[in-house]
Amino acid sequence: MVRVSRLLQQSGPRTALVVEVPAAEPVVGRFRASYDPSAGQGVPAHVTVLYPWLPTGALDDATLRDLADVLAAVSSFDVRFASLQRFPQTLWVAPEPPDPFITLTWAVCARWPECPPYGGEFDSVIPHLTVADDVDVDSLAHVVTEVAPALPIATRVETVTLLALDGTGRWNRHSTYPLG
Repeated sequence: MVRVSRLLQQSGPRTALVVEVPAAEPVVGRFRASYDPSAGQGVPAHVTVLYPWLPTGALDDATLRDLADVLAAVSSFDVRFASLQRFPQTLWVAPEPPDPFITLTWAVCARWPECPPYGGEFDSVIPHLTVADDVDVDSLAHVVTEVAPALPIATRVETVTLLALDGTGRWNRHSTYPLG
C-alpha cells in the first residue's frame, strides 16, 4: 500500500475505470460529441466505475492482476438505460438498476481506499451515462426530444475498461477486464 500511496502523490497521467456502453452510441453519440468534452478526448459512452484511479505509473503487473481479481469477483449483469436525468450542469441517462454499478465502485474502492470516487468530491455514487456536461441543461430541450423516445437502451455488462490519459489529453483504452 505504501508504494501505491506514494505514486498517488505524483503528478502525471491518470486512469479511469468505466463500463463502456456501445449500445448507447447510436442514441447519444452525436450529442456527446457536441456537448460532452470527454467525448472529444476519446471517452466512449460509459458509466464511470472509478475516477480518478491510479496514475499510469502505478500500473504494474501486480496491480493489474489485483484489478482483474477484484472485477472477476463481481457478477456480470443486465441493465436498461431508461430515463433522462439532470445534475445542475449535466444531462444524463439513468441505468436501471444502478446497484450493480455501485457494487463495482465499492469493490474497487475496497482494494484501493486511497482512490475514492471522484476524488471524494461527492457524498454518494450516482451511476450515470453522461449525454451533455458543463452546459446549461435547460437549453437542451432538442436533445431531450430526440433521446427520450429512443429509450430504454438495454444491454448486458460483462466487462470493465481501464482508460489511461496520455500526455496529449486523450483517453485511450489500456485494457479490458471480464466480470464474473
